[in-house]
Amino acid sequence: MDSTRRRGRLKSTVHSMVGLHGMHQDEQRTSRCAHMATNTGQMGYLPRGGAIFCTIPDILYLPELVSGGLVVSLVGSTYVYPANPQAYVISVAIFCFIMTFLWLLIFACGSHQNRNFWASADVAYHGFAALLYLSASVLLAFITVLFSADNVKETLFYKLDVAAVVFSFFTTLMYVIHTIFSAIRWKSF
Repeated sequence: MDSTRRRGRLKSTVHSMVGLHGMHQDEQRTSRCAHMATNTGQMGYLPRGGAIFCTIPDILYLPELVSGGLVVSLVGSTYVYPANPQAYVISVAIFCFIMTFLWLLIFACGSHQNRNFWASADVAYHGFAALLYLSASVLLAFITVLFSADNVKETLFYKLDVAAVVFSFFTTLMYVIHTIFSAIRWKSF
């Protein structure tokens, strides 16, 4: 009888360590992430830690950083001519890359403390970044179209500019989507 009780206690202890209904901690974390991803529009919640990779719009930090870094490297690897619009594109891409990385760190560390100000600032920053990237993308596309008129379509620089235009507009789209979902979250605060 004592061994049956001990097994029962051990089993309940193991269940409490593993979690409710036999779910492991990884499964619980996954279900929490799925739950948070569906509830971003229902309640005011700014994620922290690893939860930023489970919620919309915060999951968009990584595509914004990757495509923004590609824009910087693609434009920087071309012959930067004319210098003024190309330098503006590089400046916008570097500024947004650094600010988005800092924003990611603020959310990952939980420095926002789930305050309404940070939700408002998130909407404002991503809206501003979307506007900056849109202006840089249009300038970059205009310069690339001018290059195509000079019969340089077969050069590596032209192909790199075309790739930079594609990634620049993709990054703009990511920032616009992030702004929209951040505004939805902000309204719930």
